[in-house]
Amino acid sequence: MPVPNLLPLYVSDPAASQAFYERLLGRKPLGVFPTYVAFDFDGRLMLGLWSMQAKNFVSGGSGHRSELAFMVESEADVHRLHDEWRAAGVAIEQEPMNAVFGLTFVALDPDGHRLRVCLPDK
Repeated sequence: MPVPNLLPLYVSDPAASQAFYERLLGRKPLGVFPTYVAFDFDGRLMLGLWSMQAKNFVSGGSGHRSELAFMVESEADVHRLHDEWRAAGVAIEQEPMNAVFGLTFVALDPDGHRLRVCLPDK
């Protein structure tokens, strides 16, 4: 059975999104093209930043109803990332709060994609 290994995000400016994610992830992309940027996560998952202005781009969807989640090991890690991202100018949509699964917060990338930091489910 195939296993999902690519998470594409549709972006308005691939270069701006590339710079944002390079800072956020602390790594360079695996591939850079005029309308597409790919980041590799140790060969298991790739993040693709795909320009909505790319030739033959088609998407009938709108809005941001999904999230890219970063699970960390401790509440201290949640607070540390919140403080680091805020200091770096990352927009925070939801301040740290306790949800049913534990401490979490939500940030936004330049296109409004939701980036959640949380603890793993117990």
